[in-house]
Amino acid sequence: MGKYIDGFVVPVRTDKLEAYRQFSERAGEVWRDLGALEYIECVGDDVPLGKLTSFPQAVRLEPQETVVFAWIVYPSRAERDRINSAVMQDKRLAGADPTSLPFDRKRMVWGGFEALVSL
Repeated sequence: MGKYIDGFVVPVRTDKLEAYRQFSERAGEVWRDLGALEYIECVGDDVPLGKLTSFPQAVRLEPQETVVFAWIVYPSRAERDRINSAVMQDKRLAGADPTSLPFDRKRMVWGGFEALVSL
C-alpha cells in the first residue's frame, strides 16, 4: 500500500479552539512543506461518551473541552520518520513553550499506522 499515517486525538478547551486552529494551520504548513501528503484536523461534533470506550474517555475529556481527531499522511514510514525529525527542528515551530500550547499534550493519544485500506 505504501502510505503511513500518524493519528492523534487531543482534548482542547472550547475557549481555546481558535488559538488551536491557528497553531494547527501553522503546524500543517510545516508538515506539508516538509513532505507530508495530507494534514487534517477535525473538531468533535458527534462524539458520544461510551460505556466502555470512546474518544472522550481516551483523553479524559473535562467540562468545557472538545475532542480533536487528526491525522497526517506520509508516503512511507521512512518518510514519516524523516519529516517528523525535520519538523522538530523547523524554526516556524521552534521555541513554542509546551506549557503555552492550546491543548493538553499530556492527555494526547497518538500513534503511527501502516495503511491497510486506502480507496
